[in-house]
Amino acid sequence: MENVQIAGFQWDKGNRAKCQKHGVSIEVIESFFQNPVAILPDETHSQEEQRFLAIGKTGDGQAVFVVFTLRQHGDDTFIHPISARYMHKKEVTTYEEENPDL
Repeated sequence: MENVQIAGFQWDKGNRAKCQKHGVSIEVIESFFQNPVAILPDETHSQEEQRFLAIGKTGDGQAVFVVFTLRQHGDDTFIHPISARYMHKKEVTTYEEENPDL
């Protein structure tokens, strides 16, 4: 996923509802990607398309976990969030220990 130019976000009724189900707003998810995040492949759930896990913090310091895929529309690449949630305290501790530079 290195050096991919992202044109924006792709939202539809399904992914909006799933992301907001866990209390993470569309605005928080979009601004989350403006901060440093750890991006890992989600090999467990990538049957039809390649999925990624993004772990990081929002501008106000809340730790967030986002599952997403990349979608092409013409020459443009968009982030298509699949699910998002705030991380639990134990997850935050592990994340901070494994990613001290983020």
